[in-house]
Amino acid sequence: MDLETLKAFAASSPILSLALVVLTVAIVANEFAQLFRGYKTLRPAGLTQLINQESALVVDLSASNDFEKGHIAGSRNVMPSSFDPENKTLAQARSLPVVLVCRNGQASAAAAKRLKKAGFEKVHWLDGGIVAWQQADLPLVKGR
Repeated sequence: MDLETLKAFAASSPILSLALVVLTVAIVANEFAQLFRGYKTLRPAGLTQLINQESALVVDLSASNDFEKGHIAGSRNVMPSSFDPENKTLAQARSLPVVLVCRNGQASAAAAKRLKKAGFEKVHWLDGGIVAWQQADLPLVKGR
């Protein structure tokens, strides 16, 4: 495909051409935003590796009843409404890896931003939350 063919396509299909440009810019902007946001995204396999090798603190932001139905072994439950980077549990882990988890990954991403702004060095976020953990066929612990 040469430049003349691309120009002819753009002239004959301006809406498709504009959509291609907009999507390309959106993808590039998203990648840059992830690169510079300050916290890292983890998949379930990466989380198990981080727990086993670096004794990461896993903070589950699920509601108490959801936490009791199933959570990652060793995780600590903190309610999103009472989440505070200066919490005594979190303040002791400023230099340790801290992984934030919730049911679907939405609340934990916002909390990861707060921890990074508060000066935590190694902040991680489980992409997809507990749902992704279950889809990877990894075990959950029930109860407190």
